[in-house]
Amino acid sequence: MKFTAAREALLKPLQAVIGVVERRQTMPILSNVLVIARNGQLSVTATDLEVELVATAEVDTESDGEITVSGRKLLDICRAVPEGTDIKVSLSGEKLSVRAGRSRFNLATLPSAEFPVVEDIKAGQVILVSQELLGRLIEKTHFSMAQQDVRYYLNGMLLETSGKFLRAVATDGHRLALSQAELSSNFDEQQVIVPRKGVLELQRLMSGDGELNIELGSNHVRIQLDGIRFTSKLIDGRFPEYDRVIPKESSNELKADRGEFRGALQRTAILSNEKYRGIRLVIRDSGVVLQAHNPEQEEAEEELEVEYSGEDIEIGFNVNYLLDALGAVEGDAVTLSVQDSNSSCLIRQPGNDESKFVVMPMRL
Repeated sequence: MKFTAAREALLKPLQAVIGVVERRQTMPILSNVLVIARNGQLSVTATDLEVELVATAEVDTESDGEITVSGRKLLDICRAVPEGTDIKVSLSGEKLSVRAGRSRFNLATLPSAEFPVVEDIKAGQVILVSQELLGRLIEKTHFSMAQQDVRYYLNGMLLETSGKFLRAVATDGHRLALSQAELSSNFDEQQVIVPRKGVLELQRLMSGDGELNIELGSNHVRIQLDGIRFTSKLIDGRFPEYDRVIPKESSNELKADRGEFRGALQRTAILSNEKYRGIRLVIRDSGVVLQAHNPEQEEAEEELEVEYSGEDIEIGFNVNYLLDALGAVEGDAVTLSVQDSNSSCLIRQPGNDESKFVVMPMRL
């Protein structure tokens, strides 16, 4: 194997895939990337056995070949080389030689046959959407995914096709975020759970304005975008029936300026309990009073003018959950609907049903 590439041409695919290369690996091959040079095309593959990324670039190949080499070391070398430098890469024996200007590096390799590659997946449905659309769905819901929950099916995001809608839903059992977008054609009903790491990696890759293909298989999801192929295993489990968790609209509806409400929550939260992050909302016709206290017997209180017509309610929430939801709501105004002090709160943008956020109350 022998090829020459501009520094920037080699850097781009390495930066695209490096997110899934694990630093501490039980299998040494997984800290390597698979480098394949063939017919003027270079492909770089990285995997952690759950998520696989393949990025391509055009290079000048003298002889075809494939090998695996440390992803981080190769990336560090490319970053350290001055801009505009041509990098010559060649395989001699068990060492990969990298030359750039007056610098020369010899890297250890492992055979490409040992590298685990995801075979072609059998796609049930293929959906063509814009990067902006999928990026928006992930942005509005990813913060509600669970982390290392024993209910393994919560450690990811539900992607659901239903008729003309593509829906993303995430919940950790204490809060839920749902966002949906209308598609140009009808699709069969299908639910897949993409693991947390895959969702975060996908979010990192979304940067362009182009189109992307989502292939939904029975065990994998595959997404093609901008010369990068993303493949992720799916979580095998049944996602909760999220429709039953979303409260119906209530007559107790509070409408506030989103920026003012967010600012008041952030200020009051300074003196909340650092572990539980609890904050009390005292909601009346005259407005809402935000209260927080901590074990040091310090207290914070702020009054906020809001539009409200309903029963007087005192209710507690984890302030971080409220702030996350408010951060995902678009527009200047926000509505909070709550049935009573023991019921979940529904947060959304007035007149917009595309995104809904549910936060369970907490006892203070």
